[in-house]
Amino acid sequence: MIIKKSFYDRDARIVASEILGKTLIRKSMKLYGRIVETEAYYGIHDPASRFQAERKTETNKWWKNAEPGTLFVYMVHANWLMNIVAGKIKNEPTGVLIRSLEPLKGIKIMMKFRKTSDIKNLTSGPGKLTQAFGITKRCTGMNVSDKKSDIIIAKGKNKKIEIELSHRIGVRKDLKKKMRFYIKGNDFVSR
Repeated sequence: MIIKKSFYDRDARIVASEILGKTLIRKSMKLYGRIVETEAYYGIHDPASRFQAERKTETNKWWKNAEPGTLFVYMVHANWLMNIVAGKIKNEPTGVLIRSLEPLKGIKIMMKFRKTSDIKNLTSGPGKLTQAFGITKRCTGMNVSDKKSDIIIAKGKNKKIEIELSHRIGVRKDLKKKMRFYIKGNDFVSR
């Protein structure tokens, strides 16, 4: 069952933790992956936020007006990164970076896209998962809560999970709050 837009219309920290264990689906390619790691980002008051980095660009205007659940895909260090727009705080947008997935279905296609047969290296990082799922900037604007979208997020199996927190990875200036969430002991969490 697809997750409704109201799920995303909340504080990014809540969305980032509660989306763990849900299933990312690329319908056209029949690719499925369980979300095992995320990071939350706030608006202009978050020094690590993409919104902060692009505060005077057209991207900024787009992101500020985007509906919760909308994909925002951008490039960092030659890798596409997939974010989901979350609710606003003090009228500033927030977002969730999907950092890693546990591959479930369509693994041969993912391996072909990634040019690897090492399943542990397939989707264990934000650039790896976008490559494995064929996600690029062209996916920006799709809404994961829209059943007509090619990329959706659905409820996963009701497996009990234990969530760990840490500071975000690769961030020079971080907030005091821990903004990275991951499933404890999962082999596909990025290292």
